[in-house]
Amino acid sequence: MTDCPPPPGPAARVWEALRPLDPYRSVKAALGWLVVGSVVITTFLVFVAFRSATGLRVITVFSIIASLLITQFVAHGLTAPLDEMTAVTRSMAEGDYGRRVRAGRRDEFGALAHAFNRMAADLEAVDTHRKELVANVSHELRTPIAGLRAVLENVVDGVSAADPETMRAALRQTERLGRLVEQLLDLSRLDHGVVPLHARSFEVWPYLAGVLKEASLTCGTGSSPRVRKDVHLHLDVQPPELTAHADAERLHQVVANLVENAVRHSPPHGRVTIRARRDEGAQSLALEVLDEGPGIPPAERHRVFERFNRGGSGHHGPDSDGGTGLGLAIARWAVDLHGGTIGVAESPRGCRIKVTLPGGPR
Repeated sequence: MTDCPPPPGPAARVWEALRPLDPYRSVKAALGWLVVGSVVITTFLVFVAFRSATGLRVITVFSIIASLLITQFVAHGLTAPLDEMTAVTRSMAEGDYGRRVRAGRRDEFGALAHAFNRMAADLEAVDTHRKELVANVSHELRTPIAGLRAVLENVVDGVSAADPETMRAALRQTERLGRLVEQLLDLSRLDHGVVPLHARSFEVWPYLAGVLKEASLTCGTGSSPRVRKDVHLHLDVQPPELTAHADAERLHQVVANLVENAVRHSPPHGRVTIRARRDEGAQSLALEVLDEGPGIPPAERHRVFERFNRGGSGHHGPDSDGGTGLGLAIARWAVDLHGGTIGVAESPRGCRIKVTLPGGPR
């Protein structure tokens, strides 16, 4: 538990109320005015001593006392931000990241206070993200493990036979668990910057056709609780000889995740279109994935690429498990590695995700 600091004394309260150092843009200027003030006071007292019958020793004592008081006030004003930062640092060491230091001054200590508050805000965001990540991963892992355990317990207890249908249900849960672990590993590698790009030039049409073929096979082997054979995948590449320069494996992750997300949100007998065009620049690429689902409300578009964000329950297609909420986050990271952009574009119907890759060696 953090110890509460003692209440400030009368002198400290007076100084905090006046805050005479706030207008200064430099600590050196404040110290200069301290010297000037001390000299002025001493000179004034010496002048009073010569003009009156007061002894020089008494005036000297009074001038020393006045200089010490002024120096004490100024020293307190200079060190108060450091004392406040020390108290906040101790609170942060004990897990309290919500405290901040006052940053009203314009000198070096004010700049330090601003930087300190930015650091505290970043640490608070990292701590919040860590807690959310642990909670979300625990929840996502619990669901397929619970489903797999239920299936196996039914087989062991004799409630259900180990027939192909039961084994397919267990396989679906195992594949979902493996998919989640693989995506978490991908995100971990991307976060730590250990995923190099192996960019090369390739023809877009046969490449995307192969990705769509794999996606259609994946949709029929347990990536969803039920097979979405009713969704039609359409490829549109113009010109047909279009070429691009990118990391084929990372781009595969982008397209596969976008297609899987579009299929999941498609209505019965819907259509998913993958459109490829030349963007600005040689060997650049503009990809669009369009579906006929309910679309994404404008207020939620900035959050769709966040981790574990799966949208509202009304945005999923029939029999959808909602996914893990990591596919679009992985797609965004892979596009960022290429120096490209990804976002939700305007569409009269459904959802349209647009990806642009600059092309050329990086």
